[in-house]
Amino acid sequence: MALDADVIHTLSNVTTATITTLLLKKGLRNVWMRGTRPLRPDQPRLVGRAFTLRFVPAREDLATPESWSKPISTRAAIEAMPAGCIAVADAMGVTDAGIFGDILCARMQQRGVAALVTDGVVRDVAGVLGTNLPVWCQGAAAPPSVAGLTFVNWQEPIGCGGVAVFPDDIVVVDSDGAVLIPAILLEEIVAAAPEQERMENWIMQEVLNGAALPGLYPPNAENKARYEATK
Repeated sequence: MALDADVIHTLSNVTTATITTLLLKKGLRNVWMRGTRPLRPDQPRLVGRAFTLRFVPAREDLATPESWSKPISTRAAIEAMPAGCIAVADAMGVTDAGIFGDILCARMQQRGVAALVTDGVVRDVAGVLGTNLPVWCQGAAAPPSVAGLTFVNWQEPIGCGGVAVFPDDIVVVDSDGAVLIPAILLEEIVAAAPEQERMENWIMQEVLNGAALPGLYPPNAENKARYEATK
């Protein structure tokens, strides 16, 4: 199910750092996907439902160039991706085999996929950048995926960067990396996020005006009252 436009607009104006703070208040500490760095420094903040892809260690009888033509393949998975989704690939942190290259990324861009997130790497990096598909990953490697990984399925629970990702969970990506919002908590995070951002912006302005941090960040009762008076 596609995300509501208002949800996308709200979360597009909230940093992943703020989202991790809100989720921490809900008891969730492990929501930032390790190794997910923007491939290009100017990539925008993006929001979308997770479309998951799972790789396992390469096995020589399965991880072959011929496997790319099978019904269960990265090619078939891309054709199942809905517009607006964020593809999240569990590459087990493997950094010496690129899971996708320029041709696959170009097709994802054509299909309206919002971004690719992986704890692995891509190949044909100049071509991938040329597709303008936003990518968060650990970098680039020349060998293809089958040199180190076997693709096994899509749209099932995965682990990406040490985080459990289920299909249709919400992913937000920005310059700090990729953060997961469990689908069940989406409504609460969307409701709380703008207020958290406003408060932190007010605190920043106070700091720029010379205020000391104790009692300000986090705000004590007096500073909370001062902040409320500005609203």
